[in-house]
Amino acid sequence: MAPPMNGPRYNEFIQSPKVRVIDEEGENLGVMFTREAIEQAAEVGLDLVEVSPNADPPVAKFLDVGKYKYEAQKKANLARKSQRTQEIKEIKMRPNIDDHDYDVKMKAIHKFIGEGDKVKVTLRFRGRELAHGQLGMQLLQRVQADTVETAKVEQHPRMEGRQMLMVLAPK
Repeated sequence: MAPPMNGPRYNEFIQSPKVRVIDEEGENLGVMFTREAIEQAAEVGLDLVEVSPNADPPVAKFLDVGKYKYEAQKKANLARKSQRTQEIKEIKMRPNIDDHDYDVKMKAIHKFIGEGDKVKVTLRFRGRELAHGQLGMQLLQRVQADTVETAKVEQHPRMEGRQMLMVLAPK
């Protein structure tokens, strides 16, 4: 029989000569030879499964190996399901944005930050607007002030070609 590729070592695949044994009721039986422990586990119809191989001596339990692997798989799937990746959402504005348009964009920013996403605010300059960089800076500072309770500035406003960027992250 080949050793298990994934999952815990069990029965004859346990390499250490002695293990600390815990029986099926969770009682600590103390340190014993691996051979003896495997025999005792077999007597109650279970396998000897290494639950913490890095301890000294390793800890092994009387368990049903198939059931143990299944439970571990289920736990891993649940953890993966509840994990959430953080995305970067982009909001584009212009330096001479109107109040209502600004409010609509701010609502979107608050929604994204509430969902735990980062928000990249891009301010596009066209033509002669580039000569008035301070207007863009004032607008981004206004955005920053309006989101101060929910978000922190991860990247301060900076010019990149014809656009000014700022990144906000949830607190």
